[in-house]
Amino acid sequence: MATEVKVPTLGESITEATVGQWLKQPGDAVAQDEPIVSLETDKVAVDVPSPAAGTMGAQRVAVGDTVAVGAVIAVIEQGGAGAAAAPAAKPELPESAPVNPPGPGETPEPKEDEDEEGEGTHLTLSPAVRRIVLEHHLDPSKIKGTGKDGRLTKDDVLAAAEAEKAQPAPAPAEAQAPAPAPAQPSAPAPAPAPARAGERREERVRMTRLRQHGARRLKEAQNTAAMLTTFNDVDMSAVIAARTRYKDLFEKKHGIRLGFMAFFVKAAALAVRDVPAVNASIEGDEIVYRDYLDVSVAVSAPKGLVVPVIRNAQALGFADIEKTIADFGKRAKDGTLKLEEMKGGTFTISNGGVFGSLMSTPIINPP
Repeated sequence: MATEVKVPTLGESITEATVGQWLKQPGDAVAQDEPIVSLETDKVAVDVPSPAAGTMGAQRVAVGDTVAVGAVIAVIEQGGAGAAAAPAAKPELPESAPVNPPGPGETPEPKEDEDEEGEGTHLTLSPAVRRIVLEHHLDPSKIKGTGKDGRLTKDDVLAAAEAEKAQPAPAPAEAQAPAPAPAQPSAPAPAPAPARAGERREERVRMTRLRQHGARRLKEAQNTAAMLTTFNDVDMSAVIAARTRYKDLFEKKHGIRLGFMAFFVKAAALAVRDVPAVNASIEGDEIVYRDYLDVSVAVSAPKGLVVPVIRNAQALGFADIEKTIADFGKRAKDGTLKLEEMKGGTFTISNGGVFGSLMSTPIINPP
């Protein structure tokens, strides 16, 4: 007897998906509820479980095909050797894990800390430090850092800039006999032959459904939202001092590092309480005001940017916020975020500083 595998209901307003990866091949033994295929929707990847124990039969669609909700995509052959072999398939469950899972010690941290705690390369300079280095034409590799793990601080680069100004100009080098001028060619060198048309190559790569959806949503936001960007300087010295003072104790007590994102989320929660219009939206001819704050945070995933939502942020403590963000980061890489976790944000926080940006116009994520 054969059991059909159908595309399950994937969420509100989602009517189709793309076949991302077959986790089982024809002839493989499968257990009931064991994932056999991964489908990519506009927002997340969804693993489809086997409806019965048996042997993987015919696959009616290929990787990359678009399938509608309810469509038959495979068959599970039941009975005989297939059903008997099904229990033995349980040790193979790790095969259904997402491609490239995080290795040991690679648990994602909030993005703002990756910038703060990185080592050695120019990419780990904070935006303020990077700006001073560029303004004074300094070589950061020649400056001794006094921050944690030898990181450069603002004071370090300012001191280096002052020291460089105070240095006397180098003495002129001793006169040397002029080097003989290079021999001039008797005739101009022939110009290189133009590249043949066949050597000009282009590569077209099909976007994942997630990237296609993101592109459509960004264009939709540009066309329908009243966009305004303002830039303001904020004195973060008190926040930086508090984090420096308590971060070791915080990590020891809660088992999670204290990043700046928790401060940003709590600051937003307090701000929208005083200015509720910032947390409101327009629906038809009405303005909807909320007494809760659901914060969308951008998380990088292998197949594109996803924006999960921290629910009821106004009621969460710093540790809960940091743990939620870390969990989002891990599951974004694993491809196990749920559709409902990426809906309904009322406020979005973007942190371009992790890329070295001093200012940026954030992406608007339509509700």
